[in-house]
Amino acid sequence: MTEVVLVEQKAEQIRVSSAYRIARVISWICHPLVFVSISLAVIVWMRLANRVGLSVLLALIIAVVLPMAVLLISGVRSGRWSDADVSVRAQRVHFYPRAILLSLGGIATLWFLRAPAFIVRGALVTLALLLLAAVFNRSIKISLHAMFAFYCAMVLFAISGLAGLSALIAALLVAWSRLQLRRHEVVEVLAGTAMGVLGGVAAAWWP
Repeated sequence: MTEVVLVEQKAEQIRVSSAYRIARVISWICHPLVFVSISLAVIVWMRLANRVGLSVLLALIIAVVLPMAVLLISGVRSGRWSDADVSVRAQRVHFYPRAILLSLGGIATLWFLRAPAFIVRGALVTLALLLLAAVFNRSIKISLHAMFAFYCAMVLFAISGLAGLSALIAALLVAWSRLQLRRHEVVEVLAGTAMGVLGGVAAAWWP
């Protein structure tokens, strides 16, 4: 093996390793909990009055985001999940029911606070997406990263073109990262993307 070939192989290993590290960072920064939380903050800031918006945002964080974070962290520590992404399809059988219950809790909280109709509609669509992902989990592991990233991007486009475009770029990077990390097959990422786009249209654009 020539020195040139060795140098090229080493360069390729470095490139792949760097891409893997970048993908890990993107995957963590754009975790569904983070993506959804930031998107909610943008929606509240741009569409709701300060007092109402703050109440809705805090309620969703307390009722859904924080419990979901606790669920994921405790699941990893107990060995119930292999990682915070619940990457093993068999483990998602136990994850989805808990996530769906938390989603229902968020909807009940929004109803109690008499949140604006478009916020409640978004929460109902989110519940529907989780239910569909749970059903599809019998045969395919939907990429929740891609689903929620593209869902948020579509919703944000209805709020602000700049916010939507920024979220869309982030969503595309998320899709790439899930494939680069080999957490999903192409069809799983595409399925998550399609569900997210359709969900976002239903939540923010459907008449």
